[in-house]
Amino acid sequence: MGSGKSAVGALLAHRLGVALRDTDTDVEAAAGASVAQLFAAEGEEAFRRREQDAVLAALAEHDGVLALGGGAVLSAPVRAAMAAHAVVLLRASWASVGDRVARDRTRPLLAGGAQERWEALLTARRPLYEQVATAVVDTDGLGPEEVAGAVLAVLGSAGGPGQSASTTSR
Repeated sequence: MGSGKSAVGALLAHRLGVALRDTDTDVEAAAGASVAQLFAAEGEEAFRRREQDAVLAALAEHDGVLALGGGAVLSAPVRAAMAAHAVVLLRASWASVGDRVARDRTRPLLAGGAQERWEALLTARRPLYEQVATAVVDTDGLGPEEVAGAVLAVLGSAGGPGQSASTTSR
């Protein structure tokens, strides 16, 4: 959460000459509501079902770069489907993302005690991120252009045109 997946995903898609698809955007478009509104109206469990459906569809249909929300890995079917794709974990520390993330009121899981909640989510999800990651890129101290370059370097030919690369943030 806050690692820059949207900005980096857009740069990667441009450099690779493919489309970017963000599954949070897919969920919002299908529901006609923002992620924060969905959490408030339906709760996290309902949002996760919507997210799972969106991610599985995107993994099956999209040949470009996918930007996945940090909670996508909570679904076993999503983790299984990700195994057929190059998946890059964008790793960031609280020191790097804290100011930006703490001010962002659109992140329902961080309401009240952003740092503690972010760290708890990371601790719970880290094993799942590592399970699905083809590669890991540390983003601390790097701008989006540098992160995109690092992603391309670690992917080698795995993320070339006609193949998909997913980025997930933590």
